[in-house]
Amino acid sequence: MAAVLRRLLVPICSRWRPVAVPLKHRVLHRAGAPLLAKGSRSPAACSRAESRWQHTQVGGSVEVDMKRLEGQDEGIVEVLMCRHQARNALGHVFVSQMRELVSTLSSDSAVRVVIFRSLVPGVFCAGADLKERALMNNSQSDLFVHGLRSLMTQIASLPTPTIAAMDGVALGGGLELALACDLRTASHSAQMGLIETTRGLLPGAGGSQRLPRMVGVTLAKELIFTGRRVGGQTALEMGLVNRAVEANQTGDAAYKEALALAREILPQAPVAVRLAKEAINRGVEVDIGSAMAIERMCYARVIPTRDRKEGMAAFIEKRPPRYIGE
Repeated sequence: MAAVLRRLLVPICSRWRPVAVPLKHRVLHRAGAPLLAKGSRSPAACSRAESRWQHTQVGGSVEVDMKRLEGQDEGIVEVLMCRHQARNALGHVFVSQMRELVSTLSSDSAVRVVIFRSLVPGVFCAGADLKERALMNNSQSDLFVHGLRSLMTQIASLPTPTIAAMDGVALGGGLELALACDLRTASHSAQMGLIETTRGLLPGAGGSQRLPRMVGVTLAKELIFTGRRVGGQTALEMGLVNRAVEANQTGDAAYKEALALAREILPQAPVAVRLAKEAINRGVEVDIGSAMAIERMCYARVIPTRDRKEGMAAFIEKRPPRYIGE
């Protein structure tokens, strides 16, 4: 047992290796900066490659993966949660793999929309891995939850629009992950809630702060104090999700709705969308006067872009715009 405990406490990233990919697709990392291997293509070209990023624990399996859509959907990236045996519970390996993928996405200018979805039937994310948490002492537990909070902030800070597609259970940290996204879709059969008070805890990965900002203080207090779970339709009425749809036989109705939403965002000017997100996110945290100043600064940054000129030209010439993200 002592040996098992020591192994669990070793930083997970030290036991990782990237899955091997052909040299022409490989990206090497040194001191946090990506360096292309000799003979490889540019980062933008790699983002369109058929190969996808995969990270795995040595001797273990991939718990979080990435898929870049192609063709007319190029620019949409899916973050795939696939920890089947533990219902996507937020364990060490899952969190570490998610953090590395999100870090990759944050610096990729080819990404225009990110969809977080689950490949585990009936589950988005079941929340904390209580089996792992039971092996931690108080200090270790505090550090791990701090890491979770940091991950959710990292997701919320992605420059591109993010969508959580909830086709199943999203509880505790699972709902906090969805709350860190810009938009949410849910099937009517989905169940979601911040249930930490039923386990002697409180939401610790941003839920106690993001939920009130989303649904209002009094409703958030009711949901957190009671640990209540709500379905997709009720979540829509509360303003907790943007769209709710009937479940389908394949169990991916919320994902299909998220993809449809991503396709509505995809044709818009990428720089303008990113700056709009920045203006909103920064503006809601300050007084209205300061928020107006933030809007002005973001607007000033979009004026010299080639996309703005293209948008004006397309309007005058009565044709669809062709945005390039510059």
